[in-house]
Amino acid sequence: MASVLDSVNQRTQLVGQNRLELLLFRLCGEQLYGINVFKVKEVLQCPALNQIPHRHNVVRGVAHIRGGTIPIMDLNLAIGNSPVQSIENSFVIITEYNGSTQGFLVGVVERIVNTNWESIHPLPKGSGSENYLTAVTKLEEKLVEIIDVEKILAEVAPLDESISEGIIEDGISERVVKKHILIADDSAIARKQIQRVVEQMGIQTTLKKDGKEALEYLEELVAEGKNPYDELVLVISDIEMPEMDGYTFTAEVRANDQLKDLHIILHTSLSGVFNEAMVKKVGADDFLSKFNPDLLAQRLNDRIFEMTGENITDQ
Repeated sequence: MASVLDSVNQRTQLVGQNRLELLLFRLCGEQLYGINVFKVKEVLQCPALNQIPHRHNVVRGVAHIRGGTIPIMDLNLAIGNSPVQSIENSFVIITEYNGSTQGFLVGVVERIVNTNWESIHPLPKGSGSENYLTAVTKLEEKLVEIIDVEKILAEVAPLDESISEGIIEDGISERVVKKHILIADDSAIARKQIQRVVEQMGIQTTLKKDGKEALEYLEELVAEGKNPYDELVLVISDIEMPEMDGYTFTAEVRANDQLKDLHIILHTSLSGVFNEAMVKKVGADDFLSKFNPDLLAQRLNDRIFEMTGENITDQ
């Protein structure tokens, strides 16, 4: 099974073409689930698990893999179903998010499929906030559900969203009191994490769930006769999103004469396989490889100083 991922690092050629590859798997039933291959480090038969005290109930134990100790989470249990019964006959998908490595216990790993973000659709309105999905797609007439891993990780091991003392410059929000920041991310949890950091700085936000929605919003501003540069400080966009990924979104913005100079930060939980050359190729201004409140706040400080003149402390 591990051999199915041997060529993961060669798959970066898909980046920027609005395409992706999904690793398909099943939990305890016939429903197919998918996860982006770029988030996957390895797939293996579940090794022996060691129990740890006071663990979260979703964590079935830890495994010693390639010299490291990795928590193994029961994915079926994490999304509100019954726990996997036959651990020894199950598989583990090793992933890396925000610089941390973890394993997800699944029933059966199927195969990798090549598809495009246009065929990955957001959940329909009215789906509610309690589900653990970010999107759905159809392959060979079968529905594939894409799990919101960020939501699971936020519940098992919440990230600190507070900005350290001294990072936020005095008076920073007054410099952009009439402007806001556009945030595009398909994960509701990820959107809220970024929003809370931005709002700690006293800056307003507008949230969109994918690149297509964000681009339509920008085009609507122009159609209404508004100047996007008067409205926005910058755009923070996830990279992997249904309908239109962050690379394609950035390329579309750069191709529009009325939007092309907007400041864009690409933000993603992807780690280790990101091709930084793509940031330059599509024309993004900056890249954050993981959620870090202090680093994000500092980038916002820098951008606002760049927009409005000298550093406040220099006045």
